[in-house]
Amino acid sequence: MAVRMRLVGTMTAIILIMFILAQGLECSQTCKCDQMYFCNCSSNNLHQVPTVPSDVLGLDLSFNQIESINMTDLSSYNELIILNLHKNKLRHIHRDAFKSQHNLEVLDLSLNNLNNLSPSWFHKLKSLQQLNLVGNPYSTVGPAPIFSSLVNLRTLHLGSPSLRELHKNGLDVLTHLDEMTFFGSNLRSYENGSLKAARPIGSVSLSLQNLFESDPELVSKVLQDVSHPETLLIIKDVTMKTNTSTEPFKVVKEGGTKSLTFQNSSTTDQALTSFLEFMDGSPLSFIGLEDIQFVGIGEWQKAKYTHHDSLRTAYLRNIEIEGFFGFSSMIELGFLLKHFHNVSVINATVFVIPKETTFLLKNLEYMDLSQNLLTDLTIQPTLYTGSGAYQNLNMLNVSQNVLKSLGLMSRLVTNLKKLKYLDLSHNSFVSMPEKCSWPVTLRFLNLSSTKLSTLTPCLPSSLTVLDLSENDLKAFKQRFPHLTTLILTGNRLMKLPDGKLFPSLSTLLIQRNALRMFNQSSLRSFKTLLYLEAGANNFVCSCKFVSFFKKDVEDLITLQDGRQNYVCNTPFTLRGNAIDSVRLSVFECYMIPAVSVLCSGIITALGLVVLTCHKLHVIWYLQMTKAWIQAKRKPAVGRLPEELRYDAFVSYSQHDAEWVEEILVAELEDTQPSFSLCLHKRDFRPGRWIVDNIIDSIEKSYRTLFVLSEHFVSSEWCRYELDFSHFRIMDEHNDSAVLVLLEPIKKETIPKRFCKLRKIMNSRTYLEWPEDEDKRDEFWSNLRAALQRDEC
Repeated sequence: MAVRMRLVGTMTAIILIMFILAQGLECSQTCKCDQMYFCNCSSNNLHQVPTVPSDVLGLDLSFNQIESINMTDLSSYNELIILNLHKNKLRHIHRDAFKSQHNLEVLDLSLNNLNNLSPSWFHKLKSLQQLNLVGNPYSTVGPAPIFSSLVNLRTLHLGSPSLRELHKNGLDVLTHLDEMTFFGSNLRSYENGSLKAARPIGSVSLSLQNLFESDPELVSKVLQDVSHPETLLIIKDVTMKTNTSTEPFKVVKEGGTKSLTFQNSSTTDQALTSFLEFMDGSPLSFIGLEDIQFVGIGEWQKAKYTHHDSLRTAYLRNIEIEGFFGFSSMIELGFLLKHFHNVSVINATVFVIPKETTFLLKNLEYMDLSQNLLTDLTIQPTLYTGSGAYQNLNMLNVSQNVLKSLGLMSRLVTNLKKLKYLDLSHNSFVSMPEKCSWPVTLRFLNLSSTKLSTLTPCLPSSLTVLDLSENDLKAFKQRFPHLTTLILTGNRLMKLPDGKLFPSLSTLLIQRNALRMFNQSSLRSFKTLLYLEAGANNFVCSCKFVSFFKKDVEDLITLQDGRQNYVCNTPFTLRGNAIDSVRLSVFECYMIPAVSVLCSGIITALGLVVLTCHKLHVIWYLQMTKAWIQAKRKPAVGRLPEELRYDAFVSYSQHDAEWVEEILVAELEDTQPSFSLCLHKRDFRPGRWIVDNIIDSIEKSYRTLFVLSEHFVSSEWCRYELDFSHFRIMDEHNDSAVLVLLEPIKKETIPKRFCKLRKIMNSRTYLEWPEDEDKRDEFWSNLRAALQRDEC
């Protein structure tokens, strides 16, 4: 029994080990690790730290179900630099869980279930620079020196809705802390110095929500620790409706804060007036309002006697004014406007700045009115330059409004004698006048996304930077002698503009156009061009362009957008391929020469074939083969006598026609017994193919009489008649051929193609035409005998 129990225990242990290993393997398979030694295990429903390569540098475990980190879970990853555990279910972290992470620089433990923060976690994290502890349910931070060992910490995110008490926690010894975000909407107790570092923090963001109304004294303690001339102070998620809610800003003034921004907040006339009164005489130089809801009509008369001589910059973005159309003129803020050098009012439903207000903007150098409701009608009083307004303005942004007249804008800015930068993008100009007037100081002009289709001499030649991206331009022909940067991205240009128009150009951006290609000549026309971005065009990957792009392009310029963005559009077989990966064959590269050589080769081959056929008389062999096939199809024996219309078919050369027609015919047809002869000149059927006439005549003749001479053996038609007659002799086994030698012919002089004639002459007796007249009677007698029909 004991042995059995031990065996069961051993098997159970083995199964458990195998299960653990399987779980580890499964976890490792869910992570994706790249060549930069970063493993992404996010959103994999993991319940424990997975197994990944030990040399991993970055590990993303966010959005999983991990509840605890044990002492050995991370011990193998001592090279780890980034560890992200955001949005898990962490309740427990072993005190030595991060003991081996000496190189860890970024640690994110936000949005977990950590009820306590332990100093022991951070004892060995000497290299840690970023720490995020936001969104955990801990109610107290401190008084233990939690962060004192993080000597290189630069960024800290701390706090949650559960936080009630904040004590000194070790921040006071940190000398590198540069950014801090603190969430304390439900904070009830704050120990002075809890958020104060060893030196001023560069940027502090506070989310205290309703504490400004409910507990301004506690807020004052917090603000006292973070207010400093070198600290950019950001107040988030607050509601300020009364005078009381703005009292904490007394300590902000006392701390010498120069930059203050409100984000995602709401306020009223009363609170804003009170704020200005509390900040009277402060060194504040920057005020920012982002995502602000304002309730009121702009009654700030009580604040007009305050002094804000240091205020230089106002940044307003996404401002919603309740009862907007009842809002009073901005002239009520004249006591502030006169000090501003930089003003941004973005997406605040501004449709006009009255003339009465513009005269207060004499010191303005930078003005951004983008994403508003300015029109051609309202832009005129807005840019009114009477009484010296805008005389120091060097940057103007009126992009994303509803302006339509480029000519009007050029006239309005002409009097801005110091204007250098003008942004008119995302308006609907559509067209461009032939002539415009611009300030001679203008250097930067942004006309992107303005629906322009053509360019005119309206544009100022003084520009050094011109942005015409996202329009409908098809050509660019205007000269800009001082232009150094030209942006033409997202147009319809089919080729690079002429470089001679831009003698000073160093950077050209022309992505997403209709470029087919560019070459050495087009690039060299730009004498000073250094950088080119021309990817995402419809490149035709010809051999010449591909070769130039691979070998020579970067000897002329630098492709800033990366060679991988240069992709073939045509031919279709290469579409989508990076030009660098294209390999073209010799035939594809030299199509015309290759086709010419191929055609020449084909023609030469055909010529050789024709010549060979002529030398070997292939045509004759084909003709004879056809004739033989036709003869085969007809009955070889048993032809009836009535089918034989002629006693003999006479085959002769045209040069021997006189002998045949005047001597042979007269002797055989005009004397008794007479013979019926078939002569091609006399008896062939007109209009019928000559070959058919020959075959038909031979088949309808009892004999075939060959009149042989030197002219006969040089005649192709005679040879054809001879060959067919030979077929007949061979097939019908008869003596139908009769040879008459008109003149002596040596057998060795007979051409090889007359092989049939040679065989017949070797196997048959032939008659020779005698020169001696005394022997001619015997010749005719023998010929008549040879032509005589056999008796049936």
